[in-house]
Amino acid sequence: MPLPTFSSPAPAAADPAPAVAPAPAPEARPVVLRLADVGKMYRIYDRPPDRLKQMLLARFGRRYGRDFWALHHASFELRRGETLGILGRNGSGKSTLLQIIAGTLAPSTGEVHVEGRVAALLELGSGFNPEFTGRENIGLNAAILGLSREQTRERFDAIVAFAEIGDFIDQPVKVYSSGMMVRLAFAVATSVDADILLIDEALAVGDVFFQQKCYRRLYALRDKGVSIVLVSHSPSDVEQFCERAILLHHGQVLFQGPSPEAVKRYYLVEQEERAAAHPAEPAAVSAYGASPSGEMGWPPAAAFEDLSATPQVSTGGARCTGVAVCDAEGRPRRTFRQGETVSIFYEFELLKPIAVPVCGLVLQNAKGVIVHGKNTLQLDTAVPSSVPAGRRLRVRQDVTLEVFVGQYTFEIGLATIAPGDYERRALFPHDELYALVSRVCHVPGLGPLGVTLRPQGRPVQLLHHGVANLPGQCRIDVSPAGPRTASGE
Repeated sequence: MPLPTFSSPAPAAADPAPAVAPAPAPEARPVVLRLADVGKMYRIYDRPPDRLKQMLLARFGRRYGRDFWALHHASFELRRGETLGILGRNGSGKSTLLQIIAGTLAPSTGEVHVEGRVAALLELGSGFNPEFTGRENIGLNAAILGLSREQTRERFDAIVAFAEIGDFIDQPVKVYSSGMMVRLAFAVATSVDADILLIDEALAVGDVFFQQKCYRRLYALRDKGVSIVLVSHSPSDVEQFCERAILLHHGQVLFQGPSPEAVKRYYLVEQEERAAAHPAEPAAVSAYGASPSGEMGWPPAAAFEDLSATPQVSTGGARCTGVAVCDAEGRPRRTFRQGETVSIFYEFELLKPIAVPVCGLVLQNAKGVIVHGKNTLQLDTAVPSSVPAGRRLRVRQDVTLEVFVGQYTFEIGLATIAPGDYERRALFPHDELYALVSRVCHVPGLGPLGVTLRPQGRPVQLLHHGVANLPGQCRIDVSPAGPRTASGE
């Protein structure tokens, strides 16, 4: 499926001021990394003797083996303070690309231009001598990354404190656990005043507390102007942390652009490969059955956004033809008070028939964190058993904005599931159920949508702290002084 590159239009102005000061426009930042038509080729041999024959007989024009391009025609730029994600399935060329940027692997074709110092965390224990102690490896790695002995001494205590490995700092690295190893490597790599930081799946090793600590440091480095390239098998990490992303597939750049769009295209690639490996019988399309939802209060045409320049990630089975943001009465609005309900109307035109439709939306805050996401499976919405080509599928989704004050964007999506699987949906574990759902069309980066404080009133003006409101209760009792309870200290 061809995946053209789109440029997302600038979001429309919203009434409330952004919660965070806007970063400089990307084009205003200097370029710190530029790749021009970079490729990496390996010679693959079917039999070990062929390698020796190639060495001995190459001058006579004999060729053994075949060419394998791990990376081909990769071209992109990275600007100061930018966060770039790299997505792709196993074997797509992600690690090869990072090694070329880091300088540990020479490209077969193309050119790489780097401005400034590069620090890399490419794999667990890379650059560490297992026989050296943690203390000795800090000195060795810091020297490799360009720090003087004096600079290393000045930062040593901070590195050890971040790594949290205690007395093991004077033990050989070969006795470290994987968590201790990655904590020490991350602490060193992020303490050398690099201009570009490369991270390859390293954060997946640590526990949740270490991951939170790492991301706090990465945000701080980004705010200082460090450019970060993150390779991850977690699309949600890329979507929430990175401004842009590159999708690699079989060594080629399939897409580069906004990270939400790259993530949706990654899911489509995964879906197509899964379908090719396990072809399913086409589901019989039954007669169209309208959802008994009654009157939806569909707004007038003037309430809908112009989507002509909006990127859509689609299999070619549908296209989004309208999105409108309204209040509970169906009036177009972009700004809501905390606790109010927003009604988001959206419509898909079916270019190919689908089975049971699955529709939903995701709400993201200004930092890219997903604060809410829900679809018709989770809402248990009444849906038709199938939708033929040529029909328009209309959806109204109401969301009570019990989220923190600030600016938000949202995305909408259409997927489908076979009628038999839909009927048994309550019997499947989560992962198995969503493996049966096929994506059809997604529209990321819609909005903005502003949430402001309520007027002063009961109980208080601000309903909650944090990104979202969770239902719960709090009770207080006053008991007479006396012996402490069993749980008291």
